[in-house]
Amino acid sequence: MSKTLVEIPIIDFVPFIKGDAGSQRSIAQQVYQACHEIGFMYLRNYGISPTLIDKLFIQSKQFFDLALEVKNQLAWSDEFSDQGYVGVEREHLDPDKPGDLKEAFNVRKEVDFDERSTEDRSPLILNRWPPGQDDFRETVLEFYQACVQAADTICQAFAIALHLPKSFFSERHTDQNHTLRLLHYPPLEQLPKPGQVRAGEHSDYGSFALLFQDEVAGLEVCTAQGQWIAAPCIPDTILVNTGDLMQRWTNHIFCSTKHRVMIPSDEQVKRSRYSVAFFCDPNYNTEIACLESCKEPNRPPLYPPITAGDYLLSRIYATFY
Repeated sequence: MSKTLVEIPIIDFVPFIKGDAGSQRSIAQQVYQACHEIGFMYLRNYGISPTLIDKLFIQSKQFFDLALEVKNQLAWSDEFSDQGYVGVEREHLDPDKPGDLKEAFNVRKEVDFDERSTEDRSPLILNRWPPGQDDFRETVLEFYQACVQAADTICQAFAIALHLPKSFFSERHTDQNHTLRLLHYPPLEQLPKPGQVRAGEHSDYGSFALLFQDEVAGLEVCTAQGQWIAAPCIPDTILVNTGDLMQRWTNHIFCSTKHRVMIPSDEQVKRSRYSVAFFCDPNYNTEIACLESCKEPNRPPLYPPITAGDYLLSRIYATFY
């Protein structure tokens, strides 16, 4: 019996960005199909400069090349801040397995307390920056804002795909409660612990994520049929995947798909792997309840309502403690 061949679709996003309403509906239908069938899609022409992406990867490599004692001074402290440096094996994306063979640096939007909305329950954001690295800080923050703009457009595509007002999701992400995460998977210099991989099997927690990756292989996605398929770097594209809160919002019409980063079985195991993830999350006070258009008499809501903040903090806590 032959296995069903499943591929992650590639969608050219420029007709959505520059096209008329009909073009936007056509692209939104492709987005709907990808998010419903596999929860992942490659996007082309998504609105972020390739020059800026290249610059960020250079700055990311330079950051991770810093001495460990310097990076540890910027260490992530708790789930309420979720900012700063995360050392190798500190995170367990699969809580039942050894710590992940990666290190990371998390950045959130920089805002003053007085600028925040009165209903915003998210923690006061204080990013940690390496001293004397102004270019690094400026590049990361510029990239963060570019991702915010791209994510807002994707929010509009999701809304149209689900027959909602175009601004439905955008209006629920106005606090920019997002996380930009630089990731480095060091070369493997010794045998891993039993069951240890570069990033354990997991789903993402929020609305959706944008993933930028280099050519070193390892990312795998689990299909609805239970097959693990490769999700390699495709030039001039990014990967977009829907997360847990979008799955809850849509009553599983959009799926939050398990994925992982495995240790290469060839010479690539001796190379560093770099990637950048932008996690797009709703405002903390947003109630995540089944959308009216996503339930039917024979398909009642699968989850009780929950605020985005409560859900995100519970997932982060489970990952690190």
